[in-house]
Amino acid sequence: MARQPLRLALCLVGVRAALGLTAGNESWHAGVDHLLLIAMIGAFAWLAIAVLLIVEAVVLTRHSVDVADNRRARRLRTQMILARRIAVALVVVLAVGTAMLTFPAIQALGAGLLASAGVISIVAGLAAQTSLVNVFAGMQLAFTDAIRVDDVVVVQKEWGRIEEITLTYVVVHIWDDRRLILPSTYFTTTPFENWTRRQSEVMGTVEFDLDWRAPVEDMRSELRRVLAGTELWDERVGVLQITDATGGFVRVRILVSAADSAALFDLRCLVRETMVRFLQQNHPQALPHQRWEQAVDDAGTTTRRRAPLRGLGSSGAAGAQARADPHESQLFTGSIEAVERSRAFTGPGDEVFEERDRNLASHT
Repeated sequence: MARQPLRLALCLVGVRAALGLTAGNESWHAGVDHLLLIAMIGAFAWLAIAVLLIVEAVVLTRHSVDVADNRRARRLRTQMILARRIAVALVVVLAVGTAMLTFPAIQALGAGLLASAGVISIVAGLAAQTSLVNVFAGMQLAFTDAIRVDDVVVVQKEWGRIEEITLTYVVVHIWDDRRLILPSTYFTTTPFENWTRRQSEVMGTVEFDLDWRAPVEDMRSELRRVLAGTELWDERVGVLQITDATGGFVRVRILVSAADSAALFDLRCLVRETMVRFLQQNHPQALPHQRWEQAVDDAGTTTRRRAPLRGLGSSGAAGAQARADPHESQLFTGSIEAVERSRAFTGPGDEVFEERDRNLASHT
């Protein structure tokens, strides 16, 4: 990788030295020597960049990320990539600046440029404020270990892995092969989930809403059998508990653990599918049921109501009392206006119905 820039740099040094010894007094020597000097600066810059790439490759080769616990390797990989990019940018800037200083006219302008550097820096800082913030945020991410390449994160409700970290943005590889590109400042100013910051082991849950007749002990036995027969489980956590019992159902929660997030997802799917099949084949009575009961009122009308029935609280009792005897509901009393509102909301009184019955009887 560094052979070509090294050969070019050595050749340019040799040619420049030979021309200086043999044709130093010629009229064309000054122009050719200047060109050779600029070419030498470019060749040495190329050589420096190649050396940086070699150092990066050697370090990354010694610290492979294709292992189970690769947290330190991923951290070093992230720092090396960003450090190499910063160093390459500095080498390019220094090479261009050095080449420009070889021109006498630019050297004469150096004093004036230095005098106005303060004003220019202020203007440039204001103009590039957002870019500089992202650059510093990228450097912060590289050296504070907040995220690393290949970390599993959840950002903006999307699950994925950190694919690339630059000085200004971060690329997140979403699980469905999309790429989410976010500015570096997002990870320094917005909360996000990092599932592999300290270790890759994670835990996850599988929940079921089942009937009250769910065979909890049999489900625990089945869970132990499933976990013992798969390599996705890391043997740390495997628990089945009832976490809720309301609304006519019991909620069964299974907590399992795996070596990484990918294995955890497959393990949760396996446990869910196996438990559903186990309940369907062996305990169908444990599947969710909706219960209904028939009730017959005083008029002999049959109605269907959902069971179990919820008990009437204080408000329910008050409502039932109001429907049974609207004149004693105590909702509208205390003044003439309240009595009028009571008549308007509770409907006609008994005297109205008695008058209607007498009119019907006289017509018949």
